[in-house]
Amino acid sequence: MIEILQAILFGIVEGVTEWLPVSSTGHIILLNDIWPLNVSEAFYDLFEIVIQLGAILAVLVLFFKKLNPFAPSKTAAEKKNTWVLWLKVIVAVLPSAVIGLAVDDPLDNFLRGTPVLGTNLNAVVVAAMLIIYGVFFILVERSKNREFKIQDTTQIDYRTALLIGAFQCLSIIPGTSRSGATILGAILLGVSRPAGAEFSFFLAIPTMLGASALKLLKYILGGVMPSGTEIAVLLTGCVVSFVVSLLVIKGLMDYVRKHSFSVFGIYRIILGIVVLAYFVLTSMV
Repeated sequence: MIEILQAILFGIVEGVTEWLPVSSTGHIILLNDIWPLNVSEAFYDLFEIVIQLGAILAVLVLFFKKLNPFAPSKTAAEKKNTWVLWLKVIVAVLPSAVIGLAVDDPLDNFLRGTPVLGTNLNAVVVAAMLIIYGVFFILVERSKNREFKIQDTTQIDYRTALLIGAFQCLSIIPGTSRSGATILGAILLGVSRPAGAEFSFFLAIPTMLGASALKLLKYILGGVMPSGTEIAVLLTGCVVSFVVSLLVIKGLMDYVRKHSFSVFGIYRIILGIVVLAYFVLTSMV
């Protein structure tokens, strides 16, 4: 029962932080350090990634009409535009697919295997990235002369899509935030906040599906069979992250139409300092 309650909490944190530019990884790492899941290390590595499937499903539900090229209510031109949008998403995911496959596991093993401050280097890097990108968001949003030439995802061309995908590669470093990197990159490229956030959501679909499928395949090939409790924990986390994501995505889209991302930059800096302080204090105890 305790593990199910933890899965609910992890699902809430994932559903909230996956779509906000505040780093879901940073929050999950801190949560698991404070109240670790009582599961095997191999299963936790799987859980940390696959719990995102619930969040992905929320995007598909909320944007189903826009993303569905077979919708009977769409004209031939609208169906063609939907296919073009998917092609742009595929183009955007290519950089992270190539670079991620090459460096993800070696980087993860290095960060988790290097001890520092009574924990591992991974936690320290997360804290540093929270602060650094928090500063970036504030500086970018304070630019007075920024012009948003692209107001809708349909206006994003292939070059811009590829460049946004290149920014997503930055999220390989834990604590950066996948949504944060892509939204920040989109803004720098002249994409409006709502369009940048929406394209970031669409880009998450193949990115997170691919990461989850790869992690699941490695887990299965490792010959490890999850217990009944572990399966219940995974399903609970996915369902909760789905429900919470529905609310968060809708709320974020409403928010960015009227406000900047500066508040998230401030939050990142505060959280980064708290995370660093936490690990420094725990290492002294």
